Amino acid sequence: MTTTARRRWSRELESQVDGVAIGRSGPVVLHGYEPPAGGKWIDSVIPGQLSALDRNSGDTLWRVPCEVGYGRGFGAGIGANGKVLVLGPGSSGHLIARMHLANGELDSAAEIAAFDEALVGDDVCVCLNAPRVFAIDSKGLKESWVYATEGERYHHVRRVDDLVLVVFSRRDSGRQGILRLDAETGSFEGILVEPQLPVIHDLAATAGTAVALTCGLSYALPDERLEKLHGELAANGGGERDTLSLIALPVDGEPRTDPHWFRVLDTRPMDELPEASIQADSGKLYLERGALLEAVDALTGRALGNWTVPGLDERLSWCVVDGAGLLAEETRVSLFELPA
Repeated sequence: MTTTARRRWSRELESQVDGVAIGRSGPVVLHGYEPPAGGKWIDSVIPGQLSALDRNSGDTLWRVPCEVGYGRGFGAGIGANGKVLVLGPGSSGHLIARMHLANGELDSAAEIAAFDEALVGDDVCVCLNAPRVFAIDSKGLKESWVYATEGERYHHVRRVDDLVLVVFSRRDSGRQGILRLDAETGSFEGILVEPQLPVIHDLAATAGTAVALTCGLSYALPDERLEKLHGELAANGGGERDTLSLIALPVDGEPRTDPHWFRVLDTRPMDELPEASIQADSGKLYLERGALLEAVDALTGRALGNWTVPGLDERLSWCVVDGAGLLAEETRVSLFELPA
């Protein structure tokens, strides 16, 4: 049964939000900016701001200018030793800034290469752009490894334990798959899904399981699972192929490994599908479609909960940590309780 998620708190903001971060304890961190009058500015980057809100009440603890502004690429997260790390564009190129979570004081900053997507970790921050994947040491703030192979493009990156999972494609076909890298060294560890899928919309990983939000499952499933796929297609309107699906795989698997589970979500043409995304935490997978949020066990696919989350269909960013759902809209941030 679908219920409305309980809102712990919500705060209207004077600035616009472009990123959020939340750890398993401590405050909620927001990155935002003041929009210029008329929405016009000369530079490619708008100066940024960083704020911390009390996890339980939503009260503002501090708000400070941030070296990282608003523009191409952004990543933020809670690092080790009471620090928050923010990555993104600065006034003279991309930066990584390390700041004190207690008061927002700048600890250190360094220039880094431009990126499109970034994940913060205690040991390394993993960044991605189309031609390469690279890591920044979270303590020294220096590039520690680079992975790039001629003829490949990189689209999404996720971290699970000591592995980095990367959605990649080959330029000659444009089709997408998933590869594994060692998080410490960046060395190639193998291919989880061959680049044969039409597209991988999103990727999540938790507790040794990787889940892809994708389509065209017949390209990833072993032959003995195709009969079940045909049955799911018939139950979802009888389309010839799935256009939105989930597939859960062991992170150390090989191409066409028997999945833990898979599920056809839709068979309508792609241009008729609503936006969808996934997140994973503590062995649970969260599927967002519009204002609806569903939780399932990442290993088995067993349903755990369904909620309507007000504002989720207008989200700029969202994440779930230990049952706390953090939602950022353009000028509002909310924390929901999502027991599952």
